[in-house]
Amino acid sequence: MRAITVSDRAAGVGGLTLTELPHPHAAENDVVVRVHAAGFTPGELDWPATWTDRAGRDRTPSVPGHELSGTVAELGYGTTGLTVGQRVFGLTDWTRDGTLAEYTAVEARNLAPLAADIDHTVAAALPISGLTAWQALFDHAGLTTGQTVLVHGAAGGVGSLAVQLSREAGARVLATGRAEHRDLVLGLGADEFFALDSGDWAQAAEADVVLDVFGGEVLERSAALVRPGGTLVTVAAPPAVRPKDGRAIFFVVEPDRDRLADLARRVRAGRLRPLVGTVAPLAEAAAAFTARRGAPGKTIIRVADTSG
Repeated sequence: MRAITVSDRAAGVGGLTLTELPHPHAAENDVVVRVHAAGFTPGELDWPATWTDRAGRDRTPSVPGHELSGTVAELGYGTTGLTVGQRVFGLTDWTRDGTLAEYTAVEARNLAPLAADIDHTVAAALPISGLTAWQALFDHAGLTTGQTVLVHGAAGGVGSLAVQLSREAGARVLATGRAEHRDLVLGLGADEFFALDSGDWAQAAEADVVLDVFGGEVLERSAALVRPGGTLVTVAAPPAVRPKDGRAIFFVVEPDRDRLADLARRVRAGRLRPLVGTVAPLAEAAAAFTARRGAPGKTIIRVADTSG
């Protein structure tokens, strides 16, 4: 099968190559998925799990990418709840070969059924971004109706879904992003928009919840915008600066089949719209890693015919 692999950590994105790999093996409670569309995180080549397995052993050449939508091609021993040919989407294990391949082996518990009326490219934009937004807002920060949330990077994969989920939950939504994305973000349901590239965001009102995806200066300056008793939650790095009278939480998204199914139902009902940005073929996945940062939506790799 064809796959994008990386073997040289020092080479970074320049080490990504399209190559031939053996067909993956379905271990116990695994399924092999024929990948139709896949997503990736631009910084994942810096993650230790990209290069080593759970025991710390080198596992190169590694296949990056951890989001997928496709069809079940094979069931491992003991696998239940899914059938061959079924449409599925989900989030793969960090320490195993990923989704930028024609086939990949995934733990069945990390996949959710996908309705026929959701396109694979849309579904592939949902797992990491959707689960991250939900877990940040509700599981970690406990966002409730009537509170105010500040969402950084509101035109991105995580931010755009966080804006929509917050709005539906009855929160007042403040959002940041590039000035050129103002209309897009307001159209998603944000009440106010502040341009990160002009520095206006530092004048935003205090919020009960601040969701950060950038780290660095944005994360540090965000601590001052958290109301007493509020929460600063980030997926970028453990915060060095904390709110004076509040919590600061750093977390890594976790697979959740039930929540994925719930997010898919929201998509089908028109209550949630993942923003799909650039869609590139598998052969151009390496170039997609270096595409301009800050473009709206999630970059998706089209691996196979998405009509099934």
